[in-house]
Amino acid sequence: MEDSSSAQTQSRIYTAPRTEISQNQGKFRIHFNFPGQAVPGHDDHGYGPLATVVESFMDPGTLIRMHQHRDEEIVSWVPDGVMRHDDREGNNLVTDAEHLMVMNAGSGFWHAEETLVDDPPLRMLQIFVRPHSLDLEPGIQHEPIPDPVPNEWRHLFGPTESDAPLSVRNDVHCYDCRLDADATTTLPSRSGWDTYCYVFEGAIDIGEESVGYTETALVTGESDVSVTATDNSTIVAFAINPDAPITRQGTIGR
Repeated sequence: MEDSSSAQTQSRIYTAPRTEISQNQGKFRIHFNFPGQAVPGHDDHGYGPLATVVESFMDPGTLIRMHQHRDEEIVSWVPDGVMRHDDREGNNLVTDAEHLMVMNAGSGFWHAEETLVDDPPLRMLQIFVRPHSLDLEPGIQHEPIPDPVPNEWRHLFGPTESDAPLSVRNDVHCYDCRLDADATTTLPSRSGWDTYCYVFEGAIDIGEESVGYTETALVTGESDVSVTATDNSTIVAFAINPDAPITRQGTIGR
């Protein structure tokens, strides 16, 4: 774990290696990335309303039986493969590279996940956001998302009042980017907020720090920070209001 700072940029970058916090359930495997653990001495595994970013694998022919979530916002980002969802509200949904799903669990939401035998292996991110209040109205959002444009950030979700395609009930914006090798962009940021970044594929330099495959970085401060791909890369970034009111009673994303 490293950090670097610059008086000129007024930002600080904390990097973290691939997580060692994992669960292996055979055909279903998960790796927990806790953004708060990137900061030395931080007393919360989450960072403000962003509780955890979970890298999930499901082999073909896997069923995760009906189970309940409460008091958390769960976003399923599926760049490859398909994740099949059904729930007690009668929804049967397929999330893939062209769709995003947000389960606003609220006071309680029951669902199951599945891959069929002839589906490809699934690798996705499941993002857990802490809502601002407990026992909110449960619901689900499943929408097409804009086609990605190489070397540009795509806005995926944001707070309820934002113009993002889907919404969560707290101050987190999420973006992804397919960045070609040697291309440079600027990390998404908002005044007074911080940005957490996950490298899903490839490797990048954030400022002067190197962040490799499945590694993460937390950038604090308000200045623009450059991101340069050292290989063809897929990056997911979260702009986070660290001072947002949060709850800590989610089923998983506490």
